Amino acid sequence: MSVDLVGFLGVVLVAYLVPGPDFLVVLRSATEHPSKGRAAGLGAQAGLCVHMLTAATGLSLIAARSPMVYDAIKLLGAAYLVYLGVRTVLAARRAARERPAGQVVPTGSEEDPAPEEPAEAGPARGRWRAGFTQGFLTNVLNPKAALFFLSILPQFVNGGGSMTRQIFFLGTLDVLIGVVYWFALVAVTTRLRALLARPKFRYRWELTTGCLFIGIGIGVAAIA
Repeated sequence: MSVDLVGFLGVVLVAYLVPGPDFLVVLRSATEHPSKGRAAGLGAQAGLCVHMLTAATGLSLIAARSPMVYDAIKLLGAAYLVYLGVRTVLAARRAARERPAGQVVPTGSEEDPAPEEPAEAGPARGRWRAGFTQGFLTNVLNPKAALFFLSILPQFVNGGGSMTRQIFFLGTLDVLIGVVYWFALVAVTTRLRALLARPKFRYRWELTTGCLFIGIGIGVAAIA
């Protein structure tokens, strides 16, 4: 089996470095709790595995050639992103209303909403499940991820070998690179959590990320 590893790795790294829905989900989850951020990253890569399997079995080809199927997946993904955005914005406004006006919570105090354990995060198992689910759905409902395996990835395989085996090899490499990248992003983002403990800053952060989710969702739905 001979594949163009150098070219493939270059494309994959650029794809991860350009912020998209997966990046935003992992980033926001990581600011809530490191374990939720890692779970979101693993969820996104699990979604990538689904695209890899469907591409290897030819199901992605059917979706790509059927405008109705493609549009349905695209709209579902867009709706989910908008849902996440609206929920984030509403949660931020609700938290702002519930906090007494002018109240300042010192970082590290007992009343701090705890970057270590945000009130809305819940038990560790529920937090992990929520992060994984958000990452998985965001990726698996992204038709561009499916088209990457269908149209971009085959450019780096050897026509004389087994297409399925090479897709699995490159796809697995892509997934592993992504896991390392998301975990590194979570480690860096964790340093922001002390800053996010400040109520005003957290409110603005949640409002901004919520609007970004909504904007990306509308953009996904609008692009043909």
